[in-house]
Amino acid sequence: MGLLVMILGLILFFGVHTLSTQRQLRARVVGAMGESTYKIGYTLASVAGLALVTWGFAHYRATGWIDVWNPPTAFKHITVALMLPAVILVVASYIRGRIYTTLKHPMLTGVKLWAAAHLLANGDLGSIILFGSFLAWAVFDRISLKRRPDAGAPPIPVGGPTNDLIAIAVGCIAYLALAFAFHPVVIGVPVVGV
Repeated sequence: MGLLVMILGLILFFGVHTLSTQRQLRARVVGAMGESTYKIGYTLASVAGLALVTWGFAHYRATGWIDVWNPPTAFKHITVALMLPAVILVVASYIRGRIYTTLKHPMLTGVKLWAAAHLLANGDLGSIILFGSFLAWAVFDRISLKRRPDAGAPPIPVGGPTNDLIAIAVGCIAYLALAFAFHPVVIGVPVVGV
């Protein structure tokens, strides 16, 4: 049951996100609904999708765990190490500096790194579906960005190396918060000292 709910959530979440990559279709939907209604619907569908993914995955972990393979302990340490640059890259997509101009889409690079790292550390079916879906979507979205005639979002000013230092500092703080507070408390899986 939990696995099916998670998959439904992934379909909903990535369905609305994929709609935004299809610029002509998106324009027709916005034209029919209006910009504000589209944005509200997009947000509600995204939040509903994430809620279903979260609930479904938690239920799956509690009642229907299905092992596919057993990752070596070293992979878990590699995952912990890879998460630091992944978090910094996500932050750098908002605090834009040289990291942003070099990678062009650090958010997608961070998501790919996050998903690939978690695929290394988790060998169960639910995790493979969850993180594999995010990895596949991030690859698809990056490819679609190369083909889009527009950037799809209003421009955010890009700063210099100072913004990179700020992004790294904020990323390090966020990484520590995720590792020591969020992951063990919310996810229920300690990542440090295991």
